[in-house]
Amino acid sequence: MTVLQLAKDRSDVVSAPLVNLVGVRQVYHKGDNTDLMVLDDVSLTIQGGEIVGLLGRSGSGKSTLLRIISGLVAPTDGTVRWRGQPVSGPCEGVAMVFQSFALFPWLTVLENVSIGLEALGVPAAERRRRALQAVDLIGLDGFESAYPKELSGGMRQRVGFARALVVHPRLMLMDEPFSALDVLTAETLRTDLIDLWIEGRLPIESILMVTHNIEEAVLMCDRILIFSSNPGRVAAEIKVDLTHPRNRLDPAFRLLVDDIYGRMTKRPPAGATGKRATEGFPGAGIGMALPRLSTNLLSGLMEALAGPLYGGEADLPDLAATLQMEADELFPIVEALQLLRFAEMAEGDVRLTDSGRSFVDSEIDVRKRLFAEHLAAYVPLAALIRRVLDERPSHRAPFTRFSEELEDHMSEENAERTMRAVISWGRYAELFNYNEEARQFNLENPV
Repeated sequence: MTVLQLAKDRSDVVSAPLVNLVGVRQVYHKGDNTDLMVLDDVSLTIQGGEIVGLLGRSGSGKSTLLRIISGLVAPTDGTVRWRGQPVSGPCEGVAMVFQSFALFPWLTVLENVSIGLEALGVPAAERRRRALQAVDLIGLDGFESAYPKELSGGMRQRVGFARALVVHPRLMLMDEPFSALDVLTAETLRTDLIDLWIEGRLPIESILMVTHNIEEAVLMCDRILIFSSNPGRVAAEIKVDLTHPRNRLDPAFRLLVDDIYGRMTKRPPAGATGKRATEGFPGAGIGMALPRLSTNLLSGLMEALAGPLYGGEADLPDLAATLQMEADELFPIVEALQLLRFAEMAEGDVRLTDSGRSFVDSEIDVRKRLFAEHLAAYVPLAALIRRVLDERPSHRAPFTRFSEELEDHMSEENAERTMRAVISWGRYAELFNYNEEARQFNLENPV
């Protein structure tokens, strides 16, 4: 039986969903600390004959959701059904392609591809036939006897695809499969995969892919589920009605990309106060999680926005393309500038505030003073550190004085990242000093 015979006619796939999730929650217990909720009230279905994208920031629980769907992880609450049956373990008929190539370096291409069939007890002759077929399908014919170290990154990921396809799964899960590749290699592999899908040559019914690349999602998917973060929830569902092959320069394509950027960056105006002012950052007040970004990135983006190309205001997709940054890289920088009131976002656009323009136009000492004022005014943790140092006669305080308080609101990992962010920003602003060896904050010249 050929791959063409194995591939289902997707127009005839029955309407019963392959996957059905209702009210799924995933909570991890963190010892004496507050439990960490990764997913909350996630409901979705996956039908046969479609490519569905899970689009969201790093840390929004997308990869965890894939593992729940595959049966590798049991959810804390909610129901998961595979082809109508409750999931109680690894699902037969589901295969996964990972971000890392995850190949066995001591096995050849053919052996890496066929190893899953061996685990299923498929006879040797049939394993070889199907593995050769998958290797040929994915464009690696002639490399059957090569070892992973002899292959480029793109070729190694093709082996990963062949290994998933060789078991003829009904559903293929892909966890950011192109993110470890260079731009040109990723584009070639995406195009080849979509061509095989359109031609009906893939022996699968559906694909569910995790990505943080907005254009990638629009290029490949029939439906896109936008995930919010902390905890992960389905914030929006978008149907992509563009025919394949899709053209990135098509106005309809660009309009949809802009719409998704707008949905993912919809925030209150910079003049908002209280809870609305910190929306977009996990927690509020002292419990606000901060991205670990250097002040060079923050000032560099402000300078790019203020330059002649944009004049202080830019469309985020255009800005990402100019800076050659993924949305997942750009969003935290823009949001940090918004938090500090140096920029504001609305409907997929970013604009420098008057303070942002003043920062760009100023010399280094004035920049530091302006940054210190905004840091103390709009980042509660920074203000707390400075206040404690001012009030103590020694003008010193240990790292744990603040990190332990953060851990009441977030995981240890996020607390560490937040502390490192505020240390970096506070040092730049000369709001306080930090001694890494002693793990202690101090004021060099207390007022």
